[in-house]
Amino acid sequence: MIRLAAILCALGIILAGCGAESAGGPVKLDWFIFNEPSGAPVRIAERCSQESGGRYDIEFRYLPSSADAQREQLVRRLAAEDDTIDLIGMDIIWTGEFANAGWIREVPGAIEQDLTGTVFDSVLASARFEDRLYAVPIWSNTQLLWYRTDRVDQPPGTWDEMLEQAERIGPQGRIEVQADRYEGLTVWANAMIHSAGTQILSGPEELALEQGPTERALALMGRVSREAAPPDVSTANEDSARLGFESGDSSFMVNYPFVHPSAKQNAPEVFEHMGAALYPRVEPDLPSAPPLGGINLAVSSFSPHPDLAFEAITCLIQPQNQLEIAESGGLPPVNRALYDRSEIERIYPGFSDLIKESIEAAEPRPAESPAYQDLSLAIQRALHPTTGIDPQNPTRTYERLRARVEQAVERRGLL
Repeated sequence: MIRLAAILCALGIILAGCGAESAGGPVKLDWFIFNEPSGAPVRIAERCSQESGGRYDIEFRYLPSSADAQREQLVRRLAAEDDTIDLIGMDIIWTGEFANAGWIREVPGAIEQDLTGTVFDSVLASARFEDRLYAVPIWSNTQLLWYRTDRVDQPPGTWDEMLEQAERIGPQGRIEVQADRYEGLTVWANAMIHSAGTQILSGPEELALEQGPTERALALMGRVSREAAPPDVSTANEDSARLGFESGDSSFMVNYPFVHPSAKQNAPEVFEHMGAALYPRVEPDLPSAPPLGGINLAVSSFSPHPDLAFEAITCLIQPQNQLEIAESGGLPPVNRALYDRSEIERIYPGFSDLIKESIEAAEPRPAESPAYQDLSLAIQRALHPTTGIDPQNPTRTYERLRARVEQAVERRGLL
């Protein structure tokens, strides 16, 4: 392992001195993050605290389980310049908003390469705002297509192919998606629109949404929702999709890797016939655009200990820690070099290469916009319920989507 304190001392970053421990004992660093169920972040934080030589001790301040509630609590505290926040475990879509508000510190240039040199480009983009690095990725996430190998010979490469296969299978050919009015719907829409050949924004305040490709993406969302999704598609999220697939009533599902160990434990008869493939394409001649998720680490602008906080981040993201998070919680590493290790194939048996390919091909949501929360709500309100999208004539939905996205970018009162 890199001797982190020595590196940071050599760079002159630790202003309080580089002795074994300060006269008053270790500095307490409060890390605000949701309670990741595997407990791996707690274990690696304890290890980093012990390895700091008495310089710091990381303590957890758990945020709510809901991403919206997490953001709300952080926004209130940071807007009040709460100096009890040192480290922040941020959803990757918060970077632009938090950086634009002045709530998180830019990563020091002297350590940027050490912290990000092996990170996937797609993941690193989520940590930047206006071409400056404000966060350090610690774990990623992406969706794959999960399918029943006993019902189809080859996984579908496109959504059209999947709809055709679903029709041939019959009542058990259902397709599980996430279409409730929440962030998961924005994730689905973003992936479809990118794969159709356009994007939601072309810059932080510049609307894209080319009509032809966007309508093609919307028409497919309408078809899936009306023709092949379960009856409760309008309230479907990641967990309900998992349960639907585990029940055996569905043959296809787009979802995150956590569904693989879940099926192994809860539905072994389904697990026996569970295959994985890359996220489907919208157009056969255009690439897939898998969703991208994950957590980035940032240092609060109001922390009284920014130098120690960046030292702690340098330890927390070390390769062995990323592997422990992957093994315990199923959350993919952001370090692309780790996908060449044998441990990864053990963690993701038979589909580790797919996860790597998916993260490399992922298209992040338009979180470079400081108005992202308004933007996401606009997308959800324009598209929900997806059963209301007319596959034969999606223009009305397109016009509603375009108008609401434009309002959001201009900050016209959606929040």
